Amino acid sequence: MFLILTLALLPLGLIALVASLQAIRGADLEKEALLRVAVTQSARKLTADLQSDRTALQLSVNAMASGRADTGMCGRLRFFLTTQDKGALFYIYDRNGKRLCASPEPEPEGIAVKDRFDRPLALLLPAAQYLVTRVRSSDGRVVALTYYGRAHLESVADPATALQNRQLVLSQGARRLVISRPSSIRDGQSTSLSARLDPPDIVLTMTIRDPPATLARMLSLFLPLVMWFAAAAVGWFVVNRLLIRPLVLLRRVVAAHEPGEVLDPMQRVRTPAQEIIALGDTFREISEDVATHEAEMAESLETQRKLTREVHHRVKNNLQIIASLISLHARGAHDLEAIEAYASIQRRVDALSVVHRNHFAELEENRGVGVRALISELSASLRGTAPAHARRFAIQIESDNLHISQDVAVPVAFLVTELVELAMILAPGGNMRISVQHDPERDDRAVLSMQSVGLQASDEMSQLLTERYGRVLTGLSRQLRAPLDYDGDRGRYAIAITVIA
Repeated sequence: MFLILTLALLPLGLIALVASLQAIRGADLEKEALLRVAVTQSARKLTADLQSDRTALQLSVNAMASGRADTGMCGRLRFFLTTQDKGALFYIYDRNGKRLCASPEPEPEGIAVKDRFDRPLALLLPAAQYLVTRVRSSDGRVVALTYYGRAHLESVADPATALQNRQLVLSQGARRLVISRPSSIRDGQSTSLSARLDPPDIVLTMTIRDPPATLARMLSLFLPLVMWFAAAAVGWFVVNRLLIRPLVLLRRVVAAHEPGEVLDPMQRVRTPAQEIIALGDTFREISEDVATHEAEMAESLETQRKLTREVHHRVKNNLQIIASLISLHARGAHDLEAIEAYASIQRRVDALSVVHRNHFAELEENRGVGVRALISELSASLRGTAPAHARRFAIQIESDNLHISQDVAVPVAFLVTELVELAMILAPGGNMRISVQHDPERDDRAVLSMQSVGLQASDEMSQLLTERYGRVLTGLSRQLRAPLDYDGDRGRYAIAITVIA
């Protein structure tokens, strides 16, 4: 979300940055234009002032050279230069070195006597801090030297624009005369422009200090980027606080919800977003409906369980009633064959009762019918109802811890009953070994094998199979959907049964 907001606001940040750079560039151009106007104006003022003095001096030296000068000319010239220039010094000499007129102050050093008539029109004296101009008469017999000090030059060259921290420098070749030098101007932090004076070999240079690279200036330069990042950060913070964080808390509350509880996530989540509040209310309504349905299902399940127990008890009682009726009829019979028939029927009813009891017991744990418990209880019942001459018949059981469904348990119980009864008839004093072993090749298969001496091949065995037991065993193997293997030499029956993996 932060990256999306950053990219979305990036064009605005770039536009603001370009606008800020353009504003700074415009300010620099405006400052440069103002500096150009100021240095041009200062050069013109200084040139006009020098030209005015030159004109007055030219008239004076011409009059003195021709002898037309009166006694008051020198005083008038002194008054003009002093009033006009605020303290410029002037000295007029003839070829013999005689001073014809001069300011009351002593002449500054820097111009030799022999160079008075031969020096250029203007000369910078950096050591003496003066600008000297020379004016000769038309015949070359008289010369006037005018000395302009720094204070005078600065007052004349002061521009009309209000430029702060400016510096004025006069240059003539390698000579430089600094008129004014503010202490705050340093190299690399200033802007300079120049203009020529009349005489043209003197150049006036004006320098102003650039604004320092302060924190405020840097902040104004990078303010658009700061605003861009701040806008993205504020947008992300608002989205995170108002949307993302409430959704994360809502997800945690929903994930920690236990079935059956009424979920009320808005007690822990605080947000002004009405959509999230509506979503939380929806979760609460759904949890209320689920809790109500689970309560109804639990009540229905308990009712069903009670009905199942009731049905089980009724079936068990009915089987007991049937077994009791068969026992009563067997006691009233006097024919040995009838008594054996009643006993055979009772054994099968007992086998069905054993299956029913084990099935209902295992149904409570949803695991199916335990094979070991089923065969053990069935063997005990068969030995209890065995004929008198077969009371010593022994049954050995070897079984893995396996479970089968009721559809498999019923034919298995009847199969065991039929074969045990057949073995008791053929070998009353023998024994039987019942084995149930898990098939290592298939998880859902086991092998049920029953071996006894009475089950070995014989004429009597063949007759009983033909008359009665053969059809029953075939029908049971069909119900188990597997072939019933018979080994007559060993007296062993084996069949594959389906177990719960």
